[in-house]
Amino acid sequence: MGKYKTTIRDIAKELNITASTVSRALNKHPGISDATRKAVEATAKRLHYRPNHIAAALRSGKSYIIGVLVPSADKSIFPSVIRGIEDEVNKDGYSVIVGQTYENPDREVKVIETLLKTRVDGIVVSLAKGTNAYQHLRRIQAEGIPLVLFDNTVSDLGASIVKTDDFLGAYTATEHLIERGRKRIVHLIGPRTSEIYRERLRGYMLALSKYEIEMDPDLMIDCPSDVQAGQEVVKGLLDRGVTFDAIFSSSDYAALGALQQLKMSGKKVPEEVAIVGFGNAPFTSYLDPAITTVDQNGLQMGQCAARVFLEQINKGEDYIVRKHILQPQLIIRSSSP
Repeated sequence: MGKYKTTIRDIAKELNITASTVSRALNKHPGISDATRKAVEATAKRLHYRPNHIAAALRSGKSYIIGVLVPSADKSIFPSVIRGIEDEVNKDGYSVIVGQTYENPDREVKVIETLLKTRVDGIVVSLAKGTNAYQHLRRIQAEGIPLVLFDNTVSDLGASIVKTDDFLGAYTATEHLIERGRKRIVHLIGPRTSEIYRERLRGYMLALSKYEIEMDPDLMIDCPSDVQAGQEVVKGLLDRGVTFDAIFSSSDYAALGALQQLKMSGKKVPEEVAIVGFGNAPFTSYLDPAITTVDQNGLQMGQCAARVFLEQINKGEDYIVRKHILQPQLIIRSSSP
C-alpha cells in the first residue's frame, strides 16, 4: 500500500477546528488569528502535510506556478535568466518549474504539454534552435495562459518578446576586431534556423561592409554552438591554409573550441589570432587568455521576462503585447585587447 498522505481534514481533527479554518490559515487569510495560524502551521509540519497544488489550482483557478522552458539550465545565459525570473516572481508568491529541451523540438512540445497538465499560470520559453512549427505555443495562447518568449524567439505569434539586440552585439564585436587592425575575420555562424544567429550574421556582415572589408565566403562558416565544433572548424581552416587574423564566434562554446585548437596548433592568441565570443558564459573569464565576449545580460533578461508575465496576468484582456530589446555589452578581455 502507498504511504498515507495527510489532508486538511486530518489537521482540522487534530486541532478540533473546521477544515475551512485550516485552509484559510494555510493561505494566510487575514481573518485568521496569529495563534490559530501558527497552530495550524505547526501541526501541518508535524503531520508532514503537503498541499496538492493541482487540486488547489482547480479550486481557485490559479496555481501560482510558472513554467520556464530553456535549452539547458546550466549552459550559456540560462542560469542567470532563471535566477532573474525567480527573483521577480517570488515577490508575488509564484514558484518556478524549469524544463529543458536540449535543443530538441519534440521534447519542447512534450515539456509544454506537461506544464499545461500541471496547470501553470504562465509559460516563459526560449525556443529550441530547430523549432519551426508553433502549434504547441498557439495552444498555450488558446487556453488563455500568458506566454512570454525570450532569447530565441519568433515574431509572428503575437506573444511578448524579451531578447538581446543580437544584431548590435555582433556588429559591435566585429567592429572591435576591425578597430584592432584585424581584416581577415572568421565568423562561426550558429544554426541559421534560429533568428538570433541570422541577426548575428547580419551584424558581422554590416560591420565588414561599413569598413569596406571584402566578405570572403571561406571565412563565413556554419558551426554548431559547442566546443568540438569550434575545434573542428579551426582545424579545417588551418589544414586548408586559409589565412585569418581573428575569429568572431556566435557562441562562447565554439569560441572556446577555437581557442583550444589554435593553442594546440601553436598559434598565439591574440598576437596571431584574436577571438571574440558571444554570451559571456562564466568560463570565458577564467581561460588563458580570457575571452572577449558579448554580454547578453541574462539576469536582466530574466527579470524583464518575469515583469512582462506579471503585467500580463494582472491586466488580463487589457494587456498589450510588448517587445523588449535589451542592449548588449562588449566585455573586452585579453583574447582581443
